[in-house]
Amino acid sequence: MSAKKVLVFAGSARKGSVTKKFASVAADATKAAGATVTLIDLADFPALVYDGDIETSEGLPKSMQNLKALIAGHDGLLIVTPEYNGCAPPLLVNMFAWTSRPENDEISCAAYANKPVAIAAASPGGLGGVRVIPRLRDALAELGAVAVPGFATLPGAFQAFNDDGTLKDEKAAGMLKGLAERLAAAL
Repeated sequence: MSAKKVLVFAGSARKGSVTKKFASVAADATKAAGATVTLIDLADFPALVYDGDIETSEGLPKSMQNLKALIAGHDGLLIVTPEYNGCAPPLLVNMFAWTSRPENDEISCAAYANKPVAIAAASPGGLGGVRVIPRLRDALAELGAVAVPGFATLPGAFQAFNDDGTLKDEKAAGMLKGLAERLAAAL
């Protein structure tokens, strides 16, 4: 039997984002846990802010159709998010709005239905983005996804990486390794 497929992405489109760096480390940890991994950059999937009038007149943007197909074509997700004032970033909220919309005979949120999702966060602050975790977990539950137990956070994210892109902090690396293993077991 082939390895289960996990889609990994960061909730940031900014170049040089520490969240993207953490997502890359998360992708490696997920591969080490036995999954086949696809690491994407949400900057490659641009979309206007969700607007029902646009959806009615034009349908889903091609970029969101492509992203939705990627989500549906994977067995699980690993999302690494920044924290915006304790909330999920607008990029993720908008992406969820578009990719949860039904097309043709599909039910709403079909791409997310019963899909295991692991959540990690990175922040320059001392809490590492921990405040966004329950909010993102709730949003994913509303989409029909199933959050795997636990999470990983990366405090002090601007100073958290070695020159080779690995994590300096063994505790953070261990949290991420455990999260990736729980996700792989849930697939």
